[in-house]
Amino acid sequence: MLTFTIIFLIFLFILFKLMLIVPMRDVFVIERLGKFRAVLQPGFHFLIPFLDRVAYRHDTREQVLDVPTQSCISRDNTQLEVDGLVYLKVMDGRLASYGIENYRRAAVNLAQTTMRSEIGKLTLSETFAERDKLNESIVREIDKASEPWGIKVLRYEIRNISPSMKVIHTLEKQMEAERSKRAEITLASAEKAAMINLSEGERQEAINLSEGEKQKRINEAKGTAQEISIIAKAKAEGMLMISQSLAKNGGNDAMNMLLKEQFIDQLGAVLDKSQVSVVPTELAKLEGFFEGMDQVSATLQGSKGGKA
Repeated sequence: MLTFTIIFLIFLFILFKLMLIVPMRDVFVIERLGKFRAVLQPGFHFLIPFLDRVAYRHDTREQVLDVPTQSCISRDNTQLEVDGLVYLKVMDGRLASYGIENYRRAAVNLAQTTMRSEIGKLTLSETFAERDKLNESIVREIDKASEPWGIKVLRYEIRNISPSMKVIHTLEKQMEAERSKRAEITLASAEKAAMINLSEGERQEAINLSEGEKQKRINEAKGTAQEISIIAKAKAEGMLMISQSLAKNGGNDAMNMLLKEQFIDQLGAVLDKSQVSVVPTELAKLEGFFEGMDQVSATLQGSKGGKA
């Protein structure tokens, strides 16, 4: 019974050594008698017991490696503390096993040296403004150098860029000066716009005043012309009515009476305003004057009747 148990255990051990299951996410590197035999892909495989062995196991998924913080010097001699992340994937299990001792550590060290080299080509402001280009340059250089290792560098991301405290203080002063400059430019632009608007308003006001004065004069001229026209028309109509009245019977007598009344009224007004009480000598001959006017009117009437 003990012998059977020992034989059964030996059989199970040989069977265990004979069969191999590779998980989906891995590849196994098999050596036979210490020499590379094959790279086994995910699935079920048979091995020769005591001759074949699994020498290396590699994860074929994308791996993320932390790049420690390191000191870098930019092109303008500014000291920076930079760290990042490198993303890579095993593409060839044989090269990843025999091409380099530890591809993870090698990739991290290569990322650090490449990052120092690339940052040394840029100024401080360019490292912040062109971070994407910097990442692409680092990936290109690392991928070129790591090709014999059987890995593929997918991307590199700079996580933090930290200047020294002295540089940060200088940058803060620079930003403050830049903000003050922009504020002064904004105020100057606003003042310029205000002056332009004010001058445009004054110009428009002057134009409006001149237009109003022009329209006022035109209206006054039109009003004066219309007034003169109305007065002239009224005088013409009055003269026409007077001439028509004189042509009628008794027209001359009415005219004489009207002239006498007007003369007396005007003479009374002159005597009221005069400060010297003087009676004109012609006043005594006033009756003779009116009689002379009657005779002149009669003569004019007679001449008109004779012509008729």
